Amino acid sequence: MAERERSIHEMLKDTPSMNDSCGAVHTGTEGGSSMVVGIGLCGSISSHSIGVGGGGGGGGGAGGMNVGGPFNPPNSLPLRNHSAPTTPMSPTSPPSGNGILTSADGSGSLIRTSASKIDSIKNWSISTYKCTRQIMLEKLGKSQRTVDSELEAQIEQLRETQRKYLSILRLTRAFSSHFQHVVVTQHALADSFADLAQKNPELQKEFTCNSETQRNLTKNGELLLNALNFFISSVNTLCNKTIDDTLLTIRQYETARIEFDAYRMDLENSKPEITQSAAALEDTQRSYAQHKEQYEKLRSDVAVKMQFLDENRIKVMHKQLILLHNAIAAYFSGNAMALESTLKQFNIKQLKSPNAVTGSWLEQ
Repeated sequence: MAERERSIHEMLKDTPSMNDSCGAVHTGTEGGSSMVVGIGLCGSISSHSIGVGGGGGGGGGAGGMNVGGPFNPPNSLPLRNHSAPTTPMSPTSPPSGNGILTSADGSGSLIRTSASKIDSIKNWSISTYKCTRQIMLEKLGKSQRTVDSELEAQIEQLRETQRKYLSILRLTRAFSSHFQHVVVTQHALADSFADLAQKNPELQKEFTCNSETQRNLTKNGELLLNALNFFISSVNTLCNKTIDDTLLTIRQYETARIEFDAYRMDLENSKPEITQSAAALEDTQRSYAQHKEQYEKLRSDVAVKMQFLDENRIKVMHKQLILLHNAIAAYFSGNAMALESTLKQFNIKQLKSPNAVTGSWLEQ
């Protein structure tokens, strides 16, 4: 028994003291709501911390309390969650009353932009209303319109010329399409005759003669197609680009004329009114002068463009009509030399037919 007690005492002597710093148990609380327990172990683990809630208070020994006796854990741990404090807002960008962060310069520019847009919409609405009213009054015969008889006659003649040229263009395209089918058929017929000439020796001369005739017709037909396509391209450019550009300026001129008449009528109706303020009358006169200046400018532009268009139209159609006449006359008269010289005269390159057979490299 004494030996057993002695061995127990020796074992107890070997154990470290409870007051030793290596086995100290430190406890601390933060606000009575959370507890952190730090256990220091010498050697492998320096410190472990168990945190309940948030805060990080009572850490590793600083201001802690040494516990020499047994440690009784609490029956329950606090479950309240401590969230991190929110980041304070920057003092340089305070929120506005509606919750939108704006700077002084940005809010000012935004207000100016909104005001300019509102003014633009307002001016557009007023102008549209006045122009619509002017058009309705003109149709009802209750308002006089500004008339330039000479210029309007030229405009109507130009539109009639465009309609007639578009009709010529449509018919020429139809003729070119039909004639292309004829050329393709002649090319196929020439190949058939050539094939029969090889397989029928007794009729070889006759088949060969017809094959050569069809090939010559195909060659001349391709030259005529080149001339037709050149004519179609030039007339199409004249009708759908050159004349359309002038008609666009004419439409702008007609719109300016309606606006000018609308503001002119406003000025005429505002003069007899005595109750109208001087500022409103001055604004009406300024708008009238502005639209009058724009109307006169566009009228001058239309006159100049129509003059240049007429000169260009005569020059282009003179060249194209001579080309079309000479090419068709040379083809249907069987004059291949005249047809080729016509294409050379107008610098028209011969287009290669999709059905043409490429010659041998020995021939080249």
